[in-house]
Amino acid sequence: MKIAIVNSSSFGKIFPDHIKKLEKIGKVDRYEVDQNIDGKSLGQMLKDYQYIIASVTPFFDKDFFENVKDLRLISRHGIGYNNIDLSSAKEKGVIVSIVPSLVERDAVAENNITNLLTLMRMTISSSKAVKEDKWETRASFVGNSIYHKTVGVIGVGNTGSQVARTLRDGFQCKVLGYDPYKDKLELDQYGVEKVDFETLLEKSDVICLCANLTKENYHMINKNSISKMKDGVYISNSARGALINQDDMVQALKNKKIKAFATDVLEVEPARDNHPYLDFDNVIVTPHTSAYTKECLYAMGENCVNDVYNVHNKKLPKRCVQKESFFVK
Repeated sequence: MKIAIVNSSSFGKIFPDHIKKLEKIGKVDRYEVDQNIDGKSLGQMLKDYQYIIASVTPFFDKDFFENVKDLRLISRHGIGYNNIDLSSAKEKGVIVSIVPSLVERDAVAENNITNLLTLMRMTISSSKAVKEDKWETRASFVGNSIYHKTVGVIGVGNTGSQVARTLRDGFQCKVLGYDPYKDKLELDQYGVEKVDFETLLEKSDVICLCANLTKENYHMINKNSISKMKDGVYISNSARGALINQDDMVQALKNKKIKAFATDVLEVEPARDNHPYLDFDNVIVTPHTSAYTKECLYAMGENCVNDVYNVHNKKLPKRCVQKESFFVK
């Protein structure tokens, strides 16, 4: 048996025991490939592997699946699977599994709020001033409190519901929720008022993006939707970069329609030092680290290891998004 770890910056590095567990099944190799590698080249590279532990890149497309021989499982080291062609995986009987959403929930929600508070209290710039021996400039760092604000949460699912509960219970916020897949009763249990998209935009002092990426919400934060927001709104994104039209966000930051913006994700990753967001002092960009707590990464790694063990023993993993396969009972 052969196991490939592809483009994961953390699996097996923070917790080496996960590699040792996999080595009891077979040979483990690590690959770092260009995120835009073509499917045929990727398939030929990994054609002899039975198990793959995958990150958010590269794309496992139809050409990839046509060039692998005995692949049984792609276990995503995360909860998203936009980079895997599920129909092609099904044709080849390849199981695709993901980390159960509860594993990442608390860490991602926590980071969304952490970045938001860091923006609102101007923590980074005020700390920088002290390091530069400019303590006396402290009056330049008068921020805003999150307490009692109206917060709009876009996507009130796994992460969004936890963001909503934390802001409601911890900071006495009024929380509005936009989620076309959740009914009023479900949002009521989180203390969230269900509203339509335009109402959320018009009434929110703060907007937290927590939605899955779909064809329908691609670039949902754009010139038109931004124009309907309050002047001086704060936005924090811990979901997917492609929910936001980057050019329109840059323009809104320039004209100060948006007070400040924090994001842990970008439409094209990784960012380099010439990324336009980095020109703004009121923008925080973190390198897709919302799930990067030791507690979360350990649980994610355990899940991937268990996925491999389950398929190796002809059992389905705990959470599959493509489970039709002749490799399991």
